[in-house]
Amino acid sequence: MSVTAEGLSGTLYIVPTPIGNLKDITLRAIDILHDVDLIAAEDTRHSATLMQHLNIATPLISVHEHNEAQRAQVIIGKLFKGENIALISDAGTPLISDPGYTLVNECRKVGLKVVALPGPSALITALSGAGLPTDKFSFLGFLPVKQQAKKDLIASLIDAVGTTVFYEAPRRVVATLVMMREAYGDSRRVAIVKELTKAFETYQIGTASSCLDWLLEDPLRQKGEFVLLVGPSQPNENDIPQEAMSLLTLLVREMPLKKAAGIVADHYGLKKNALYQLGLTLK
Repeated sequence: MSVTAEGLSGTLYIVPTPIGNLKDITLRAIDILHDVDLIAAEDTRHSATLMQHLNIATPLISVHEHNEAQRAQVIIGKLFKGENIALISDAGTPLISDPGYTLVNECRKVGLKVVALPGPSALITALSGAGLPTDKFSFLGFLPVKQQAKKDLIASLIDAVGTTVFYEAPRRVVATLVMMREAYGDSRRVAIVKELTKAFETYQIGTASSCLDWLLEDPLRQKGEFVLLVGPSQPNENDIPQEAMSLLTLLVREMPLKKAAGIVADHYGLKKNALYQLGLTLK
């Protein structure tokens, strides 16, 4: 337990749970779920199944998007009394497109100890397995439900310099791919990742058009839990003078690409990111 102005207090543990395969939970997570006084779960009925599988009898309390503000105060009161509490979501890491931010933020404000465990995350799992660039990426959670807002967001990423990752609902995934095809044509690599860690785990890599065609070939492919990834925009070599390309080619042999791109960008008044992306192809 930690010491605060109130004396000895408990710890809030952020505990990731499996996103599909139950074997993916860590030994540390199991120990903590066994040992804490209470588990705050997004859906207690859903989590009860996992607890039964792990032979864990710790009491559960619900904390979801509709009651989190009120439950946060209840949990904080228990923590100040010295109880240790674990926060879990239905699957994966809490707070990542799941409830928990309000609770953690309030705990930090009052000086309570928060310990976050590493563990399963659909975001990181999809990104590491899709084969799209991972040196720079953005996670935007679930795409907007309203069509115009979604269309505007997709269009705003036309010049993105890193991979962009989304979650998407199965009933909306076809419409989303249609918008991506309209915005990007075949200029961007796109990945559909579904049913991660489960029996029918699938990575479909291509363009927005080819991924959309794949989805439409079989209605069953439109079911499941989706992660969508869009690769970075590709620099147009026609927009970069041949002299700049030649200098970049020479410099990357003698120094790191990032430094070489910066020198060429300053010398020719070009965008450093475009030169860096081009340099990746040269290497």
